Amino acid sequence: MKVRIFIACHKECEVPEDPMYLPMHVGSVHKDVLPGFVRDDTGENISGKNPVYCELTGLYWAWKNLDASYLGLAHYRRYFTVKSRNYQKKYGKMASVLTGSEAERLLKRYKVLVPRKRRYFIESVYSHYAHTFDGRQLDLVREIMNESCPEYLASFDACMKARSAYIFNMYLMPKELSDAYCEWLFHILEKLEDRVDTAGMSDFERRYAGRVSERLFNVWLRRQVETGRIRREEIREIPYLYIGEINWKRKILSFLQAKFLHRKYEKSF
Repeated sequence: MKVRIFIACHKECEVPEDPMYLPMHVGSVHKDVLPGFVRDDTGENISGKNPVYCELTGLYWAWKNLDASYLGLAHYRRYFTVKSRNYQKKYGKMASVLTGSEAERLLKRYKVLVPRKRRYFIESVYSHYAHTFDGRQLDLVREIMNESCPEYLASFDACMKARSAYIFNMYLMPKELSDAYCEWLFHILEKLEDRVDTAGMSDFERRYAGRVSERLFNVWLRRQVETGRIRREEIREIPYLYIGEINWKRKILSFLQAKFLHRKYEKSF
């Protein structure tokens, strides 16, 4: 069992020493070398699209160039963990990151590992995106699905009405499943690029493809369950940890302002 989780990084940072992890410099084209980091501008790649695709340029590279039995995605600030809060407090967050041996034990029982769902409570997945970013982008995705893969429309509509979703583009699953997901995802995003005008967008707004894909992963996964390719009991939600501190006051305030005052997000939290 060869399990690889690549870590999407845009700068030099501390990363786990476990050999399961592959630190990757995403958007590395025309950038200085980060020692010890794989670059996403080698082999078959879309590194130059990083300002729009975010960590997905790393996923594309892994799809096209990485040999593994299981493939996963993490971020330099977000990792899966199975350690308790007490363990994290005692030994620190980096020491609490999911290890290769822990991942292998889980994968003997489950086919897909995903982070615990984010719950919106007072919003649907669609309304939250519309209030914080631009709902027209999701409307365009639905148009593309209707043209290219109409069998996904019911799954799309159900996911957009839901009040929770897997986000961050994090997962760990057999590479053959990841490859199938990538083929479906990047086909849609390529068509979306042709329909979204980025003129006048800020750098933050231009990262729309990465955000849209977070919602699309839920659509794809739901469809796999509906068709029986993946059984619901083969999906395991596990916690994730954040390296650093989250300004929860600002995050919650921005969420409420987006919902009730229609103020779009202008930066990451």
